[in-house]
Amino acid sequence: MSTPYNLDADAAKVKPWTWDDKYDFPRDLIGYGPDSLNPQWPNNAKIAVSFVINYEEGAEHTVLNGDLHSETHLWEAPGGTPHVQERAVNIESEYDYGARSGVWRLFRLFNKHGMKYTLYGVGQALEMNPEVAKSSVENGHDIASHAYRWIDYHKMSAEQEKEYIRKGIESIKEVSGVYPKGWYYGRLSPRSHALVWEVYKEMNIPLLWESDSYADDIPYWVDVPAEKDDPNPQGMLMVPYSYDCNDYKFNVPTGFGAPNDFYDHIKGAFDVLYEEGSEGMPKMMTIGLHCRCIGKPARFAALKKFVEYIAAKEGVWVTTRTAIAEHFREKFPYQRGKLAGGSKTL
Repeated sequence: MSTPYNLDADAAKVKPWTWDDKYDFPRDLIGYGPDSLNPQWPNNAKIAVSFVINYEEGAEHTVLNGDLHSETHLWEAPGGTPHVQERAVNIESEYDYGARSGVWRLFRLFNKHGMKYTLYGVGQALEMNPEVAKSSVENGHDIASHAYRWIDYHKMSAEQEKEYIRKGIESIKEVSGVYPKGWYYGRLSPRSHALVWEVYKEMNIPLLWESDSYADDIPYWVDVPAEKDDPNPQGMLMVPYSYDCNDYKFNVPTGFGAPNDFYDHIKGAFDVLYEEGSEGMPKMMTIGLHCRCIGKPARFAALKKFVEYIAAKEGVWVTTRTAIAEHFREKFPYQRGKLAGGSKTL
């Protein structure tokens, strides 16, 4: 028989966690408080809507990329035991669908409606299909870095992770012609916020926003630990992402079932935030999309229905995350130790 898991006994074998002044950002459970903050969107928009297309296909776990095992995450039959030192050709082909078909279906929809999206581009994935990056730039969309590989960075050393961050930035510049102004990991380590900031600074490239946060409905500033003694700190602007209004929930047991589940969910979120904007508290709404998921025809119909729904509304600013960040930085410049609304952080 296996030995029962003893939380206290096993915890005693692990090195105790200690605060790291370089990597650990403090939590803030107060935020903007009961009155929120009016971000003053352009043209008095009631809501800013950010569509995010995650482009990961080809950069997932696979022995073809030198990995020990295959991917098990975010495909039509998630979970299960990973294939060790073997190809999982069924999973590979699911990811291939996103690159071959799904991504272009999404691009056609947003270009038709003149709606700008942000592409979360994984560096290696874009290297394998550079037309995805080129099309996005040519049509005036936004490209952010989604790291170089779509893998878990939790157990990497700081130096190894920094090298992957550099590669993620440089690969996007090489395939698209532009440096990414924003960053989103998803599978980040406890050090990732600080390391992303550090690499951008070392490369002398502006980091306008970071999105590894789900903490608010509007952007907010955070103090960077490494700037503690800097007389001219720049801070880090967080533009929160969403696991809530995200098509990945089609691929998890507790998520969406039918396409209309997705539509009803994101429509409900939009309606609540739109109403708050009408009452003087404008918000931001993020809809996370994956080419191999929402790019499938039946699910795509639900997205198309939502796009047409908000296109008929007044006071809706559909825009990129970089445009949101640029607007917010202009209206609410960073001040060390203070939120955009002027209150002290924790």
